[in-house]
Amino acid sequence: MKPSFEQENPFRGTFGNLENFVDHVSETLRCPITIEDTNHRLLAYSMHDDRTDSARISTIIGRRVPEKVINALWKDGVIPTLNKSDDPVRIRSIDDIGLGDRVAITIRKNTEILGYIWALEVEKKLDEEDFLLLKQAASSAKNQLMKLQITREKQQENYQEFFWQLLTGHIDDENDINRHFERLHLSPPPLFSVVVFQFSSSINETTEKQIAYLLKTTQKVDVIFHTSDQKNLVLLVSPKKSEHPTDAIDSFIKTFIHQMKERFFVTMITGGYGTLCEKLTLIEHSYKEATAVLKIKTRLSNETDSIYNYQKLGIYQFIDVIYEKRKADNYNNTSITLLSKYDERHQTNLLETLETYLDKDCNINKASSALHVHVNTLNYRLKRISEISEIDLKDPNEKTTIYIDLKIRKYGALL
Repeated sequence: MKPSFEQENPFRGTFGNLENFVDHVSETLRCPITIEDTNHRLLAYSMHDDRTDSARISTIIGRRVPEKVINALWKDGVIPTLNKSDDPVRIRSIDDIGLGDRVAITIRKNTEILGYIWALEVEKKLDEEDFLLLKQAASSAKNQLMKLQITREKQQENYQEFFWQLLTGHIDDENDINRHFERLHLSPPPLFSVVVFQFSSSINETTEKQIAYLLKTTQKVDVIFHTSDQKNLVLLVSPKKSEHPTDAIDSFIKTFIHQMKERFFVTMITGGYGTLCEKLTLIEHSYKEATAVLKIKTRLSNETDSIYNYQKLGIYQFIDVIYEKRKADNYNNTSITLLSKYDERHQTNLLETLETYLDKDCNINKASSALHVHVNTLNYRLKRISEISEIDLKDPNEKTTIYIDLKIRKYGALL
């Protein structure tokens, strides 16, 4: 006779802790079991398993599912299917990431996902009766995961309050900051930066959960703190030691933006970060730099599309200051004025040609390719530009000045 929920539930009762519960599930189903939270962090695993696979071993050692496994499960549609289903889902093996055959089910509180139970099919395939047992186990695990969730939410509130004090400079003594880290049972990061992501609209509750998921599952950086402020997501991150620090943060920003689009269909996100620092008193400074990056990327998006780090902004670090100076002095670059008027009268694009040529570091081949013109055509245009504007394109000082003024002209038009 097929089991049903009306029959006795073997997972009712008190188990003392999640570890005892997961061992009981493993004994009942006769297979290795792990329980993860909604962000794929390991909460408990059965202890007496003789056989397993490398994905499970890595999860146990690292206390969370490896990023490559999470990515593969998203690409195969496993996690989206799990998140939509109340029933167990059978998952095929993926040899290149060391994932063996397994069955998983979500642990829910109404429509909210609290975590997952994973059953590894080592010596047997789970049958219909086992699937019903898994559903009962998921139902019984709900209360224990809800208790963990409440504890973590209270802890997160303390983290966020402290983080805002750091971002706004209200705690500016190194010893005080270290004492706060100690009270929160956290180790101060040896090297850190503030990262800010700007969304196209205010961050709502759904987006917050999607963000939290990506932050908890990333293994490119350690996310120490995170908080949101209307359209902005603010993070304190520490790069992994295995990579060059700026490469790690650049990669994290690109991956975060890509995965928000690919997995959750959230687009139009811009990211930037401040200087990497060692002194915790510089968190406010790094935060201001990160917001400065976003300001420049918003107004000069093409020029700064591949720039995320404040240090790599170059001349764009000072463009607002130079703009205000030019504006106060009522300064106009006569060469730009001459070219602009010529373009208007003759329906040409010499000003665009000049800017593209300078953008490409005066590389004729790259500039002609970007403009979709022959090299000879570009050389002719550059000759006309020099004649009309009286610019010496072989003089680095003149080239630098007009390049800055071209960018200021664009920056000012977008204010």
